[in-house]
Amino acid sequence: MIHGLLHKVGLAPDHAVRYPHEFSGGQRQRIGIARALAVSPDFIICDEPISALDVSIQAQIINMLKDLQRELGLTYLFIAHDLSMVRYLSDKVGVMYLGKLVETAESEILYKTPLHPYTQTLLSSIPIPDPNRVSTSSRVLIKGDIADAVNPPVGCRFNSRCRYADSQCAQQEPEMREISSGHYVACHAL
Repeated sequence: MIHGLLHKVGLAPDHAVRYPHEFSGGQRQRIGIARALAVSPDFIICDEPISALDVSIQAQIINMLKDLQRELGLTYLFIAHDLSMVRYLSDKVGVMYLGKLVETAESEILYKTPLHPYTQTLLSSIPIPDPNRVSTSSRVLIKGDIADAVNPPVGCRFNSRCRYADSQCAQQEPEMREISSGHYVACHAL
């Protein structure tokens, strides 16, 4: 079983007898994935699975996760700050601010029409990899102070930085509501 799991994640059988310090970061990530697969899960939580890896290794891990997803019928909860990777890997996306969901939608819908001001800001910050191509959208800048995550503000947690905030935002937390089919947003301005 161990050799089969190692093979499934792209490692050789002799990796089973190595010490932890003998593995690279990418190999350690593969071992972590093999350990998760050992219990034959339907659902795996991937918390920043590629953040500490170089770009070529990131691509290998993401492609392996996609292959495993197809082969084993897995569902992932992919937690990450790398919005390009989230878009590539995810069918549905949820955006959080200070521990609260502010927007959820199918991936393509959310990336084409972000509705929450924080989501708009996040997506406008994604760099365009082609220096000769000019962005068709302008950057959305955030002003104001970051709220205390331990003692979040009353009302909308984003209100101190939101360009649309009004008195209601500072007093009442917005509820998540469906704006269009499958597209949910927690914002008083919508």
